[in-house]
Amino acid sequence: MTHSHKQHGHHSAHDRHGHTTEHAHERGAHDQALILDLDARVTAPLTDDVIAWLPLVGDPREIVDLGAGTGAGTLPLLARFPEARVTAVDSSAEHLDRLRAKAREAGVADRVRTLLADLDQADWPDLGSPDLVWASASLHHMADPDLALRRTRDLLAPGGLLALVELSGFPRFLPEDAPAERPGLEEALHAVSDRWHTGHVPHRGADWAEKLTANGFRVEGERTLTAELEGSGDPMVVEYALTSLRRLRESVVDALVPEDLTALDRLLDSGDPGGIAHRDDLTVRTVRSVWAARRSD
Repeated sequence: MTHSHKQHGHHSAHDRHGHTTEHAHERGAHDQALILDLDARVTAPLTDDVIAWLPLVGDPREIVDLGAGTGAGTLPLLARFPEARVTAVDSSAEHLDRLRAKAREAGVADRVRTLLADLDQADWPDLGSPDLVWASASLHHMADPDLALRRTRDLLAPGGLLALVELSGFPRFLPEDAPAERPGLEEALHAVSDRWHTGHVPHRGADWAEKLTANGFRVEGERTLTAELEGSGDPMVVEYALTSLRRLRESVVDALVPEDLTALDRLLDSGDPGGIAHRDDLTVRTVRSVWAARRSD
């Protein structure tokens, strides 16, 4: 379950450390792709559950994955529907490169078409007339989700289905009373992050059922699902937690009190016995909200 970020033009300029913003941008894009890959692996059972639950009328033959990222939805959809073709749309060339590599590895490259496109632009590329549109953690990033929903409704085949999946906040990795020296640290970080998102990603947490109904859909199902994975000693989960928390740190560092920043940096220190890599209480908990909406004709 992924999301796509708009790629903005940028110039390489040296910061005070002598690094370049170009390098920082590339590192950020790489970290984002890594998080998407890890998230797909952690939440794979949840994604399969969502796909199996969809109220489809027959198996879809043409599927569009809006904001496909590195393939968290595309690959399971191809596995579940062996006769289907998927058009995967994203605004990141690196994400789509990874998606194509995964498709080749799975032997399904001939059933995937990738399109590099910014879905906030005035005109969408030709996406055909799909039976199913999969939009996971992508619509809330769009400048005008209502317009995107109307466009989605118009491109769907008559009776076609939209599967809309949204994240219910940032994943959690530690118990509420951890770490010992700063209990409740994660909740404090999330509170700061949520305030940032309110100003910068205003559509996160929108009333999607209302938006769907207002833009030509009939909501036929709604679910909230939780994925929980024990992670102590699992290198994949450790890497997922470290990469996610590092990115969270970047977005909230200026708003943290010194005690929270010190405790967070200790968690991120692979050499610290209290760090994420050495904890026996590491668990990934992530929540997804899902709507299945039929094109209303």
